[in-house]
Amino acid sequence: MPQAKTLTPAEIEKVLHYIASKPNAQRNRVMFLLTVWAGFRVSEVAGLKICDVRNPDGAIRAEVYLSADRVKHGHAGVVYLNERLQQELAAYVVSRNWHDEEQALFCTVAKPRKGFSANTMTQHFHYLYKRAGIMGGSSHSGRRTFITTLANKGVSVRLLASLVRHANI
Repeated sequence: MPQAKTLTPAEIEKVLHYIASKPNAQRNRVMFLLTVWAGFRVSEVAGLKICDVRNPDGAIRAEVYLSADRVKHGHAGVVYLNERLQQELAAYVVSRNWHDEEQALFCTVAKPRKGFSANTMTQHFHYLYKRAGIMGGSSHSGRRTFITTLANKGVSVRLLASLVRHANI
């Protein structure tokens, strides 16, 4: 299987511009930014619940803990959310009505209280890139972009592996 495409800054802007022009823009923007700015896998984005990102006092967390049963290969870990991502999440969270803390963070239009499956989220990203005109974009492109961006800034391979919850480098 070929490596996922790494997005350029211009391509990220192109995707964000496309998202802004469509229904569910705020939801789709945050889903996309979680992959690009925090390195989430799309299956992890699909599995997020409101309680994963919001403290009991309503504040957005700076870290999201993903238990072993919720991640690929069972490698539990913490995903760190930068301040910009926390602000994006805060704006999204206050824009919606939440029925309980276990509710899916990102719900489908067809089932407003039911979250995306990992497969549906993967398809969503495939068509998002295709319709935005990003050739070769896949559900893994955001995560690969996150990793490549940090590597290009000189982040050590060991720290990168830890940040993206890889067992080895």
